This record gives sequence, C-alpha cells and structure tokens, in this order.
Amino acid sequence: MKKVLVTGAFGQLGTELQLLTAGRPEFVFSDIRDEGSVRRLDICDAAAVESFVTDNGIGTIINCAAYTAVDRAESDVALCMAVNVDGPANLARSARRHDAVLVQISTDYVFDGRRKSGVSYTEASRRHPLSVYGESKRRCEDAIRRIGCRGVIIRTAWLYSPFGKNFVKTMLRLGAEKSEIGVVADQFGSPTYARDLAQAILDVLPKIDAQRGEIYHYTDEGRCSWAEFAARIMQEGGLNCRINPLTTAQYPTPASRPAWSVLSKEKIRRDFGVATPPWEVSLKDCLKRL
Repeated sequence: MKKVLVTGAFGQLGTELQLLTAGRPEFVFSDIRDEGSVRRLDICDAAAVESFVTDNGIGTIINCAAYTAVDRAESDVALCMAVNVDGPANLARSARRHDAVLVQISTDYVFDGRRKSGVSYTEASRRHPLSVYGESKRRCEDAIRRIGCRGVIIRTAWLYSPFGKNFVKTMLRLGAEKSEIGVVADQFGSPTYARDLAQAILDVLPKIDAQRGEIYHYTDEGRCSWAEFAARIMQEGGLNCRINPLTTAQYPTPASRPAWSVLSKEKIRRDFGVATPPWEVSLKDCLKRL
C-alpha cells in the first residue's frame, strides 16, 4: 500500500487531517519536530526528504508545512523563502522521481487585492503579491509547475480552526477581555474553516489524474470584511464586545494585505465536486468544538 505523507502535521490544516484520517494506516504525519506518532522531517533538507519518501513508500504528499507569520516574514525573508519555496521544491522533485502526487497549499496573498469589488479572482488571474509572504507563495507555485510533478496547487484564504494561532481564537480572547476593539473593515475575503479544507483535500486526492501543478481555489462560501467576521465571532461566541471599524491606514502592519481577495471556487467544484459550505455555518461548528 502506497503511503500518504502529510507534512506540517502540527499546524491547523495538518491537525485537522490527523483527526479526519484517524485509524487509516496509509497516512504518515511529519513536522519539524517529532512527537507521538508524528515523525520529524525538515522539508528544507532535500536529502532527508528523498530518504523519507523512499524508505516509507510514499505515493502522495500533502504539504501543509509553511511559514505563515506574514508580518514577521518582512524581516525574516531568508527563512520564509526557504520554507515556502525551497521546501516545497524538494517535495516536488522527490514526488517527480517516485511518480508520486503532490498537493501544495497556496494563498490569496499572491494577488494584490486591487480587483474591482464583487469580481472574484480566478485561478488564471494575474498575480502581484504585496508582501514577502505572498511573493514566497508565488515563487512556490512557479517552482512546482516548473518541476512538473503530478498533483495540484490549492489556494486558500483566511484559515482558522480550534488549533494554533488564528483570527477566530484571537477575537474570542479579546472579546472576553475588552468591551470594544477596532478591526479593519476595508479588507474583504472568505473565511475558511481548516476542517472544510482538509475534507476537500481528501475528496480531491482520489480524483487527481494527469494534473501537473494545476491550480485550484478553495475557501468557504461567501465574503465579509475582517470587521464583519469579528462581529459574527462575537455574536456566535456570546460575547458583548463592540467592533469598531478601522481603515487599513488606521491599522498599519509591516506586511501589506490585499484589500479584496475573494476567490472563485467554480473550477474545483466542477472538476472534483467538492463542497464549499457557507462560512457562517462553518464558524458555528468551529466555535462548538472550541
């Protein structure tokens, strides 16, 4: 039986994949540190990647490992590029040598967000990242497509879950501590529950055929601003915390964010038949688990 390697097992997406595949012996999990059944693998070490794939009979790789500290990446360029470009390229080369499938996760941050409001980005839309993080993911996409291994690249956005650090957990903490907070209201996107994305990946896997670096978009359905997202979190979480809308200029950050990053999911629904639940419904499920 060919094994499925999931890297970045301790991240939000990796953790959800662990839970969804519990009891399935074909799944092997790795991260930069080993703990329990999760094995150590540094994807930036090409020799280690090749040995791991060879020794474990890996036939599929789901790369959930990534440098995701968007603001810190502006001053930590080398590490961001190593993890987000060199690491996935190592996985892609090994996948090509073994005729394995690679599923790589990318981001809405490859776009500059200057598209007309109401018009979703498609997979073919022009990329123009505004940040080091976004540029690292653009280079990652290019590297994987150039290497030419079998598999797909899935762009997602605004990921959250009951695990790790994310916007939902931050809002719940602040909502319990404060009576009001300011949240940016002029950046729009689609919140994505990591469990939904993990399930979509599992649904896509058996249907991957001749694709080689084909790009797809996956987020939950609908759109909102960060302020609207925060207000719904407070409402569903039973917290009496007022959300004061801020402009991006009022809340400067080291990394620039796209003002509009709503992604079209038509292609992934058409090719693979995956579900894209409304973000409001998925948020409720996440809060129940929390």
